[in-house]
Amino acid sequence: MQGEDPFDQGAGSILRQPKAVWATAGASVVAFMGIGLVDPILPSIAKGLEATPSQVSLLFTSYFLITAVAMLVTGFVSSRIGGRKTLLTGLALVVVFAALSGTSSSVAELVGFRAGWGLGNALFVSTALAVIVGAAAGGSAAAILLYESALGLGMACGPLLGALLGDASWRYPFFGTAALMAIGFICITLFLKEQPKPAEKTSLLDPIKALGHGGLASVATSAFFYNYAFFTILAFTPFVLNMTPYKSGAVFFAWGLLLAVFSVLVAPRLQKRFGSLKVLGASLVLLAADLVILGYGNHTAAVVCTIVSGAFIGMNNTVYTELALGVSDAPRPVASAGYNFVRWFAAAAAPYLAPKIEEWSNIHIPFVVAAIAAVVGAVVVGIRRTALSHEAEELEPKHATEDGVTVFAN
Repeated sequence: MQGEDPFDQGAGSILRQPKAVWATAGASVVAFMGIGLVDPILPSIAKGLEATPSQVSLLFTSYFLITAVAMLVTGFVSSRIGGRKTLLTGLALVVVFAALSGTSSSVAELVGFRAGWGLGNALFVSTALAVIVGAAAGGSAAAILLYESALGLGMACGPLLGALLGDASWRYPFFGTAALMAIGFICITLFLKEQPKPAEKTSLLDPIKALGHGGLASVATSAFFYNYAFFTILAFTPFVLNMTPYKSGAVFFAWGLLLAVFSVLVAPRLQKRFGSLKVLGASLVLLAADLVILGYGNHTAAVVCTIVSGAFIGMNNTVYTELALGVSDAPRPVASAGYNFVRWFAAAAAPYLAPKIEEWSNIHIPFVVAAIAAVVGAVVVGIRRTALSHEAEELEPKHATEDGVTVFAN
């Protein structure tokens, strides 16, 4: 994105895009809504299916475990069948498994259907940025900013949709998502033409081999610990807040708005002024402090800290993305797939472990563990600071013109 201004009239307006771009971006909003959709209704699901918090949290674990493994598959698939077919395959899987989720009669069924949903979402989201960049007018900067905006909007609106539909029944958000993704499927079928296939096919082991690079391995390791903290907030906090779907949805809507604003608008400005590593280190430490206050404060403090965490998460997402895609000489899709393969395992672990830690200790300790994880992430960045800075400076900026996996860095 360096050297391009998406708001420069000479480069083309971000709002003047082909229908194919808007169809893909719109479907991307819905795809990211699926991540936070279940947040406001977790207590309702637990009550409706007579399940414990740790059992219900497996909805996140199955979703992100499949997502992590799928990072090794998406590049392999899209480099062989093309971006359009990969998008449609992912959308079709989401429609089917989101609808099936709404019919679940047990937690086991719901967890299984969420796993299938995670596979579909991985195939779709991991290819969407490549398609948007390939079809967009105004250069890659405008396309990437449009995609980041779709990501932030989806993360903000997911909990809101979950609250609005889930107030009547915990099943309705799943049916609603299936319907919206079906509309996205139709729009992409009508408006998106097939994109050129990559010149080289990606193998299943390429992302693993890319992790042999010290800089990429360091970023992935730091992001692993950060994601544990991130998804402790996303998956465990709803049980701590213990609010109605409407109120919980409002809290996470505000959280998502801060995430979007700090990811798209604030982080780039802070990076330009202070440097990426300083911004990341400070943000991780502040997130750790926020988690401790969230765990030990009263209910009002917990609500405020949950919302404020969105700011730190938004900044971290942006910086980690750029580091992961800038420190390695591997192709961007391959480097990103390896990076995300590592970090999404933490997203799968945190929702399961946080309730278990509470059962073994008390309600405060899961947040202490998450805070420690955030600090460990900062320590990794600090220890590898010189190497990461050197590697980032040595590599030329690479533009996301063919990258189908980079979006999961967010």
